Amino acid sequence: MTAHLRRAGRLRRRLALPLLTAGLLLLTACGPEDPGFAMQQDVAAPAPAAASTPGAPPAAAVPTQAAQPKALPAGVPYDVTPLLKPKNKYLGTALPGVPATMDALPGYGGAIGKQPNVLEFYAHWKGGFDTAGARRIHEAGALPFMAWEPHEPSLAAIAAGDTDDYVRGVAKAVAKLNLPIAISIAHEMNGDWYPWGRQAASPQDFVAAWRHVHDLFDQAGATNVIWVWSPNITVPAPNTRLAPYYPGDTYVDWAGMTGYFTNDGPKTFEALYGPTMAEIRTFCNKPFFISETAAEQGRHQQAFVDQLFSGMEAHDDIVGFIWFNMIKRADWRVETVPDTLAAFKKRVSAPRYGFDIRNP
Repeated sequence: MTAHLRRAGRLRRRLALPLLTAGLLLLTACGPEDPGFAMQQDVAAPAPAAASTPGAPPAAAVPTQAAQPKALPAGVPYDVTPLLKPKNKYLGTALPGVPATMDALPGYGGAIGKQPNVLEFYAHWKGGFDTAGARRIHEAGALPFMAWEPHEPSLAAIAAGDTDDYVRGVAKAVAKLNLPIAISIAHEMNGDWYPWGRQAASPQDFVAAWRHVHDLFDQAGATNVIWVWSPNITVPAPNTRLAPYYPGDTYVDWAGMTGYFTNDGPKTFEALYGPTMAEIRTFCNKPFFISETAAEQGRHQQAFVDQLFSGMEAHDDIVGFIWFNMIKRADWRVETVPDTLAAFKKRVSAPRYGFDIRNP
């Protein structure tokens, strides 16, 4: 029995009566500038009408799953176990505006010829939880993936309990949502470009904060979370060891990785991700998940796309990836270069990519 199953079973027994009545994101773009935050209501709002994108196929052109979501008996906590190691690989993306609006999804799905089944978004610490947005993502047959960013306070303060009231509120909202959601806390913590990175927080601070938040979620009955520990690839930080940042198998479901193909960086999948995967495998056997990637425009871009997919297919222990389809320091959008889009569309058309997470 996995640690996740043991934890969920323990909590279901302890929290059975409170959970009988339980049926619950701030958007900050990791790409464009933070558009601000509006607290969402506890009741799901209708998704805004999709805006058409010039030159993009109509929404009807996007292949969709015909199956309807399985009904969950009232009072039963959502079991994410079938989603941890699915038969097919996740096909994810990060799009502007999601989940406050899903306007960008039809154009992207139409361009690549397949509906993504993971949608990543970025949330400020101490912001609200967008319940309606998470439901919109789920209704689109996709897994919400929240990259939770503690720009303030410090990880040490979080570990000490300074934000416990806030964290408990989010945890209760997630438990009430009772749908699957992936959460990563303080991603790329082994780098020095975020205020929670190695220059500002020790590995001990990170681990203590992660475990503390995870425990608060457990206490709230939020067992519907897939916890994604997500360091940056070690290429830009080869002397920073990853093991001290690992919270432990009980606290992690996927070993995420952030790694982009750039014109001045490694040109193959194994050169880009291989050293990180090898290091992680010395202390962790959890499935890998590429939580952010894309390919820089230029003469190597099409080859980068092929490297990504060939690498994914060579490693059964990688369960999926998220393509960062936004502009940040570069234009990472796959649809802006026809040859790149054609290569991406061809590779993603393979049956192994994508499935309706409502019926895994």
